[in-house]
Amino acid sequence: MPRARRLLLCCLALLGLAADAAAETVRLIPDDRAGFRARNLFAWLRPGHSYGDRYIDVTTTPPGATLDLFYVRSNFQKRYEQTEAPSRVVLPKRAEAGPRDAVNIRAFLDGYRQKEVSIRIASTQKQVHIELEPLPNRLDAVSHTYFAGRASLAFLTKESLTVQVQEVEGGFRVILSETAKAEGLAGAFAGLRSPLIESIEALQLGEDLLVRAQLARGVSVSRQGNYELRRRQSRDELRNLWVYYVDMVPADGGVEAVARARGALSAIGSGDVAGCAARFDQALRDSLEAAALARALAPRGSFTDPYLRTAMKRLGEVSGGGRIAMLDGSSLNPNSAIELTAAMSQPGEALGYLALLRTFVEEIEAPGQRSETLRGLVAPETDAAKWSALLEGAERAERQCLASR
Repeated sequence: MPRARRLLLCCLALLGLAADAAAETVRLIPDDRAGFRARNLFAWLRPGHSYGDRYIDVTTTPPGATLDLFYVRSNFQKRYEQTEAPSRVVLPKRAEAGPRDAVNIRAFLDGYRQKEVSIRIASTQKQVHIELEPLPNRLDAVSHTYFAGRASLAFLTKESLTVQVQEVEGGFRVILSETAKAEGLAGAFAGLRSPLIESIEALQLGEDLLVRAQLARGVSVSRQGNYELRRRQSRDELRNLWVYYVDMVPADGGVEAVARARGALSAIGSGDVAGCAARFDQALRDSLEAAALARALAPRGSFTDPYLRTAMKRLGEVSGGGRIAMLDGSSLNPNSAIELTAAMSQPGEALGYLALLRTFVEEIEAPGQRSETLRGLVAPETDAAKWSALLEGAERAERQCLASR
């Protein structure tokens, strides 16, 4: 035998030994033997087959799947074990098993469809490889918007969602069927909180993604609660995504919050959008992706649409010449419905708009909530850590402007 071939065979043998060592061994042997049958009289004719060690090596792609192992005899489960792939499953000798004895192997991994196979104990099969298929849908982004006593959760997915929303004590659950989280999305849930929602977490339960929302103290979405849950779904054609919303609406319609918001807007003056405030506005706009900013501020059927439109009109009223100045040098009349609509179609280019929204938020929200509320309005898909850095950079530019005066 050539030397190169001998070396190759040795390497393959070592790899096989290493794989066996890495695989976990699980005994799946019932406490009782199968009943005696006539075929047992001839078992001695094939001693290696009938009395030799019986096992199955189970592997999966991707590796690391959880395995549910069921030993079944005459349609009755005789034993159950759970392990992780790769695994060696030790079975009873063929002479000790019945002709219909089988092991059912169910493999599941977060983000993949579960799959099940069945192997007869009497068969000669010693290896099982299970190919797991990715779930048909993927959650690409999640955002939370809070403003003036109302809130909304948005889930962005590749395909249309099948969703269940359940009201539970202290909060609610959103179950996204056959949906997996995109990589790197875990941190996005950690920063979702507001005066209405204390925390949000996402758990992959087999083929479904469970999102649990814990409400703040004093907030309830039960039938007698002070908030109602409303659902809607839309299509983001530009990004080829589906968006599913769960809105929290005050049971009384939020009349008091609307009146407070109107009062806050009327208190905004020219100093809130000009001078060094304009420097903040420019720095924040430059740090945000233009397309993402446009998506966040443009009308999309959200409860924030009326507030943002009224804020845009106020921007024109307090800006020089009573017009909305745009980034390209043009200006629009806020008292003209057509021109105001034109401004709302490109809100990220309205000079002073981000500075006005900051002041608007400061007038109606508590100090500890202002940053998150502003993020929900202008950058809902930006994670909390990145947003804090962007906001600090814009405020730093404003402070430098004030110091230079």
